[in-house]
Amino acid sequence: MKLLHFKIVVIGGGPAGLAAATSAAKSTSDIAIIDDNPAPGGQIWRRGISGVPDEQARRWIDGGNAITVFKRAKVIAVARPDVLIVETATEALEVQFERLILATGARELFLPFPGWTLPGVMGAGGLQALVKSGLPVSNKRVVVAGSGPLLLAVAAYLKGKGAHVLTIAEQASWGKLATFALHLARYPGHIGQAGSLGLNLAGVPLRAGCWVGQAHGPERLEAVTLRQGDSAWMIGCDYLACGFGLVPNVELPSALGCALSNGAVQVDEWQQSSLSHIYCAGEVTGIGGLDLSLVEGQIAGFAATGQLDEARACFARRTHARRFAALLANSFALRDELKTLASADTVVCRCEDVPLHALQSHPNWRSAKLHTRCGMGPCQGRVCGAATSFLFGWTPASVRPPITPAQLTSLAHIETYSDQKQEVEA
Repeated sequence: MKLLHFKIVVIGGGPAGLAAATSAAKSTSDIAIIDDNPAPGGQIWRRGISGVPDEQARRWIDGGNAITVFKRAKVIAVARPDVLIVETATEALEVQFERLILATGARELFLPFPGWTLPGVMGAGGLQALVKSGLPVSNKRVVVAGSGPLLLAVAAYLKGKGAHVLTIAEQASWGKLATFALHLARYPGHIGQAGSLGLNLAGVPLRAGCWVGQAHGPERLEAVTLRQGDSAWMIGCDYLACGFGLVPNVELPSALGCALSNGAVQVDEWQQSSLSHIYCAGEVTGIGGLDLSLVEGQIAGFAATGQLDEARACFARRTHARRFAALLANSFALRDELKTLASADTVVCRCEDVPLHALQSHPNWRSAKLHTRCGMGPCQGRVCGAATSFLFGWTPASVRPPITPAQLTSLAHIETYSDQKQEVEA
């Protein structure tokens, strides 16, 4: 297996990763980005079928042109504290680093409810990504539901692609939304974004304090039941775009041994994790949005290459962005009613078909996993782990290799390192 060495390795080619790499590049050119997408930009700057990123994305993507970028590549295991096993489309590689910057981003939080496994029920961001990749939604009836500003952005995008967005169901109350709107005066850039979304969504009903109760259809989605207080009604649709916020992707940081807190990586003022050679930036340190991801990425890139004055110059912007992140977290905190959406026979672990009633008697994630196989399927608990954390307060156990599904030839390399480690320890 080929061994490659870089001074700085960045995991993730989204906004935080690109900002980290371009900032580090002001000090060294010995930098690599490892990203599992076909093009840099992450989910937020995912290129559509035109392949052309927007102006803001282009500035950061072009800034990394001189950096080695591994596309369609993923870290599948930790070989040594300074070596990762990376699987590309054609081979497995050893990638050694002096400093590692983790910008692994986040994924959507899905909460189980009756019918949520029907074809046509998708994550809000997931449906948007599919449309960007060419899925036609013109004249399709779409209900957008869940929580957070992403719902508005997705609804506006789908409407612009010809979809009939029937309603936006936001679980946060009108009071929470009003407080959020009042505080936007401190963030002029976000006011402009909100105004633009409002214009694009003219005529689309927004229902606050409203959430999905059930999805209906014998073989695929045909309608959804929405609930608002004591009221409930059914609405016919072709797609349900549903997401209840985001969850940090902490599997790789956890496998490396980085300390976690409240489901995110703990970092100091330099974006340094509990391990001195590993820095983290973006949603992996806590959900905060684009502006926070970019400034954290800059600080991490500067700090990892010893450019401390440049990093310190970004601290004020990070503080401002973190205040907005706290406002988001408070305004769109999930209500307790969402813990009762699933019925006893609702599947919670989709990979292993584990229903809610099979989990309710277990005291923790480990017990449920041992007795029901919950979290042992292909997604390795990425969906049900976050759901059970919300439903029961469970904390998923530590991550074991492979960190993501891998080819058999790549798994063989993991086994080789495991055997070598056991021989050394013996």
